[in-house]
Amino acid sequence: MARRPGIRLRAKDQLTEIMASYFSGLGQADREGRPVAWCTSVGPAELLRAMGFEVYFPENHGAMLGATRTAEHVMPLAHSQGFSPDICSYLTSDIGAFLAGMTPLTKSHGLAHVPMPAVLVFNTNQCREVKDWFTWYGRKLGVPVLGIHSPRGLDAIDAELVAYVAGQLRVLKDDLAPIAPVPFHLQALQRTMALSKQASVLWRECLETTAASPAPWTFFDHTIHMAPIVVLRGTETAVSYYRSLLEELRALASTGQGAVPGERFRIYWEGMPIWGRLRALSELFSERGVALVASTYCNSWILEGQDPQDPWTSMAETYLSIFICRSEAFKQAYIIEKARELTAGGFVFHDSKTCPHNTNSRFGMPQRICKATGLPVLVLEGDLNDPRCFSLEEARVRIEVLLEQMEEQEGAP
Repeated sequence: MARRPGIRLRAKDQLTEIMASYFSGLGQADREGRPVAWCTSVGPAELLRAMGFEVYFPENHGAMLGATRTAEHVMPLAHSQGFSPDICSYLTSDIGAFLAGMTPLTKSHGLAHVPMPAVLVFNTNQCREVKDWFTWYGRKLGVPVLGIHSPRGLDAIDAELVAYVAGQLRVLKDDLAPIAPVPFHLQALQRTMALSKQASVLWRECLETTAASPAPWTFFDHTIHMAPIVVLRGTETAVSYYRSLLEELRALASTGQGAVPGERFRIYWEGMPIWGRLRALSELFSERGVALVASTYCNSWILEGQDPQDPWTSMAETYLSIFICRSEAFKQAYIIEKARELTAGGFVFHDSKTCPHNTNSRFGMPQRICKATGLPVLVLEGDLNDPRCFSLEEARVRIEVLLEQMEEQEGAP
């Protein structure tokens, strides 16, 4: 039984309220002069919250610029500052919007501008661009830039690597002390880590409900409902939200209600969302009975390895273990295993022009996965924010071919 077309998950209303409260709080902190820390999306938010900062995530803002199709109008301003059109379009969208003096937060949440930072904190476990991004703001605004320099391309996470990052986290704690609203207390960090772990476990369990057939929600839903695990991890709000969402998803799965009417195909989406085309792609896949049941992108915030009783070591290991930080061999094995668990019958790899670090189609992985699984694979060219890199009509044709291949495979003896 499919959910009636047009009916949203009930949790969406709660999510709207949560995000409105989050951005309202940031706006109020900015007006009152309370310290706001900017943090990269997989940076040490737990530590920042434990030290009393309001935490703002520019990558979330970058995604909003993409989703509202504002990015293409402001990116040229960043390009004029010397940022190449080939680098992260989150970065160029966000900096371009700052230079233009605009933000989609004005229309959506009434903020005149993004909250001004007291400190900018990065972790290069995602990419080097986040450091360059925050460094530009540090120079422009005259505020300190602090960060964790994480090694990448990792097969195994050994004790030496963990100790290296854990040492940086301890130094970061000391460097934040003169700026922080409250002194560091271990118990406060343990609490935010415990809440982050709880939210991560619940988020994983929500994503795992797509194992049901039909799937009660898809990748397109995931990209919306992931917001609290990104911007509110380490809070009771995130934990409460994902408890409610999980209850709803399990109820849908248990009664056979699927997100895609007449679900016929199940596909693994590998790579970044194409933010400005999510609705069009969702409709394209849904009309053809396709449920996108998995993505490593949305799994990136399953940070359940945090142990409040061993904060520095477990935080270091958890943030080193994220998918984007790992080797090609690890990523390939992970994708194959997740596709098996969620009974995906094919793969779509998004080759995102300006995001090489979250693009896994450039060194032969699609071909290797196709050979290892026998399942059809499609590589779609596009970008997370730059609309010039993606053609919906071309994608439509190529997706039709992929589905024909999957159909033929289903009928093969």
